[in-house]
Amino acid sequence: MSFDYSETQKMVAASAKEFAEQHIRPFVMEWDEEQTFPVEVFKKAGEMGFMGVLVPVELGGSGLGYHEYISIIEEISKVDPSIGLSVAAHNSLCTNHILTFGNKDQKEKWIPKLATAEWIGAWGLTEHNTGSDAGGMNTTAIKEGDSWVLNGAKNFITHGKSGDISVVIARTGEKGDSRGMTAFVIEKGTPGFSSGKKENKLGMRASETAELVFDNCRIPDANRLGEVGEGFIQSMKILDGGRISIGALSLGIAKGAYEAALQYSKERVQFGKPISQFQGISFKLADMATEIEAAELLLHKSAFLKNEGRSVTKLGAMAKMFASEVCVKVANEAVQIHGGYGYTKDYPVEKFYRDSKLCTIGEGTTEIQKIVIARHILK
Repeated sequence: MSFDYSETQKMVAASAKEFAEQHIRPFVMEWDEEQTFPVEVFKKAGEMGFMGVLVPVELGGSGLGYHEYISIIEEISKVDPSIGLSVAAHNSLCTNHILTFGNKDQKEKWIPKLATAEWIGAWGLTEHNTGSDAGGMNTTAIKEGDSWVLNGAKNFITHGKSGDISVVIARTGEKGDSRGMTAFVIEKGTPGFSSGKKENKLGMRASETAELVFDNCRIPDANRLGEVGEGFIQSMKILDGGRISIGALSLGIAKGAYEAALQYSKERVQFGKPISQFQGISFKLADMATEIEAAELLLHKSAFLKNEGRSVTKLGAMAKMFASEVCVKVANEAVQIHGGYGYTKDYPVEKFYRDSKLCTIGEGTTEIQKIVIARHILK
């Protein structure tokens, strides 16, 4: 085993860090306050290869692996988690679903545009009444000749308004049947396909979240991904990799909050000395640093398994669950270390605190991760 980054991995991480400092940091609070989804930044990220990290070079991507992918998400999220979230959703969900389950023609048609961020991708599984219970979805796709007609709505969809292309899971069979759902690709501008309400969120406010609405939306059978009835099974496999990306997002938040708290604790003087010299503060920092290290190791072990083509369901769930809970805890402690200043928008920990909570919810709640882990260890 080697715990050192390769030269390529170091270079990729440095490139992502520089990108975040130059193109993201100056605008973080402006985007947050105004809930701006900065499309132009994602176009720049596409030029850097950050929007097609796992896509083969021949399809316009970077051709990198999951270790590099974790580093990119982490470095961006240390500066602005909402941008890290959008990069993760674009790569792991929409792009990766087409890359994994699309045929040759579908990949050549859509992947190059996604890999360069010419098009922004969205992915629709969740509905208003079916969060963790995806099998109970109401959105339907009915076959009519060589076409499918979709009706229904998806919610909490990243890039629901600005996305140029969406991978959508719709019911083609009975409710509750794991083989009763199918995946489809729908391009923006397709008649009957529109966006609905944009959510006004606690955190991750520069990452757009909105409804997708289907009203007799007709698409050709050529837009179907894989076989009829495979949509839910495909989604579960996609979420395995997606959990690594949310773990990386969590890691970035935790590191950003920790580093801010560490620096502040060295500068803030009380009773004649920096507060970092008080045991109550130094022990908090020690716990934070240790849990961040553990989360990082879990994530990179998951990345190793993913790169090797081995099952990552159990470990990915562990990594996502642990890293997301750690980021909430670390962000909370970072605010505490800052005291009253941590509750103001003059310091970055206030935003890390708001952004962190999404990580324990998105792409499978902590409780769902425990179900996944328990099923595997009790086999």
